[in-house]
Amino acid sequence: MTPPGRVGRSRPQTNTREPIIQEPEEPQPLEPEATRRPAGVTESSRASRGWWDRNADDYQVEHGTFLGDDRFVWGPEGLDEVEAELLGPAEELTGKDVLEIGAGAAQCSRWLAAQGARPVALDLSHRQLQHALRIGTKGVTLVEADAGALPFGDGTFDLACSAYGALPFVADPVRVLREVRRVLRPGGRFVFSVTHPIRWAFPDEPGPEGLSVSASYFDRTPYVEQDEDGRAVYVEHHRTVGDRVRDVVAAGFRLVDLVEPEWPSWNSQEWGGWSPLRGNLIPGSAIFVCVRDERDG
Repeated sequence: MTPPGRVGRSRPQTNTREPIIQEPEEPQPLEPEATRRPAGVTESSRASRGWWDRNADDYQVEHGTFLGDDRFVWGPEGLDEVEAELLGPAEELTGKDVLEIGAGAAQCSRWLAAQGARPVALDLSHRQLQHALRIGTKGVTLVEADAGALPFGDGTFDLACSAYGALPFVADPVRVLREVRRVLRPGGRFVFSVTHPIRWAFPDEPGPEGLSVSASYFDRTPYVEQDEDGRAVYVEHHRTVGDRVRDVVAAGFRLVDLVEPEWPSWNSQEWGGWSPLRGNLIPGSAIFVCVRDERDG
């Protein structure tokens, strides 16, 4: 059993980097048990921090080439902010204070800094931020914190963004969205991408076996991997498209666009359940463009 998102793990790629940040290998724990069961805010946060700390090295080795050091890619399809301009035209980013949530190695923030913005790259995982330090942080501020309790004052940022960061893994997305809205200035924009909700109805397989519905789209029970003592070591939460829209509205945002990137002809890679075969038939990512209106207090 695997969830449709599973952005952390994927099939091995031929186009990968050499190992990075060498440290002595520790004994591998037993393979976790995959199940569907409830998982609350605290358990989900603890599991995410631990999983990304343990798997950051492998993630950056497998996907670092595709992500680049200073590209802004919204998801496995390869939609680039250079073309998409979901945060606005690049020339208008100069001087903007931008918060990236779930920044990983801060690739998107590095691109924002190159456009003249003042990005803050926030992540729950200490190990992911170590990779950000390894690549370089010129013009980028790193912050280790939980997206559900942002350590910033009200109205600190002009823009916020999250490319598959935080929201797929949190039990209370409205809490995170309200925090983002709080730290945005009136008129500020928040753009975030997540696994397209329809993917939860299909197996996480890139081939033909991944094209048949195998589960209920309406089953919101979280996907959980747990250790031999029943402690969650990975949690991913499912929200339908309607749920995501209602979450955005409940947090006080106005939804101005919902982008479903099509699979481009140049992208031949498989990333977990994402593949050219599936990408040409069903959406893999959903990108929500939200605004805190000027009139809001």
